[in-house]
Amino acid sequence: MAEATLVISSKNYSSWSLRGWLLAKWAGLDFAERTVSPDDPAVRAELLLRASSILVPCLIHDGMSIWDTLAIGEYLHEIRPEAALLPAARAARAHCRAVCGEMHAGFAALRSALPMNLRRRKPGFRVWSAARADIDRILAIWRECLAASGGPFLFGAGPNMADAMYAPVCTRFRTYEVALDPVSAAYCERILALPAMQEWCAAARAEPEAVPELDMEF
Repeated sequence: MAEATLVISSKNYSSWSLRGWLLAKWAGLDFAERTVSPDDPAVRAELLLRASSILVPCLIHDGMSIWDTLAIGEYLHEIRPEAALLPAARAARAHCRAVCGEMHAGFAALRSALPMNLRRRKPGFRVWSAARADIDRILAIWRECLAASGGPFLFGAGPNMADAMYAPVCTRFRTYEVALDPVSAAYCERILALPAMQEWCAAARAEPEAVPELDMEF
């Protein structure tokens, strides 16, 4: 029997589910997945950015339910410190928390204009100014983190909480064929090539469910 349960929604559309799933994977947690259908009204509202709060992913472990992605990351760091989901150095740890918090709370224009959809490609997609500003800020964060840590991931040799938080952005950049600078493009390729990302994307492509409100944009 698995040590924990991770409640997620669509692997094709749910960026928050991907973040929580990566954190659990990289922490080495033994967990079973429980999937809530996109037809569930609460999940559908969340995917369409119409929900007042984000309830998936939800980690159920040791009698507790933890449904906020940052809280999941912090909890997993506490119970699996050897996974190094946060940097060891205090300054780097504070910086990591700051960029994770910025992803958690911001970039609304990017989320709305470039929804996550792993099964599709949109060549020639026009990115309007509000989303462009979000993209430029994200790329600046990546370049700053990679320069400070030396890479190949945002805070050093292995993927951590920040990489999990920004991994869905890499999929968006691929879906909409967003032009990137060489450093950011290489980072995206590195994230997308990770075994856990390959596993998630393969499962997303095999999903039978569709959310017409998201697919119709294509």
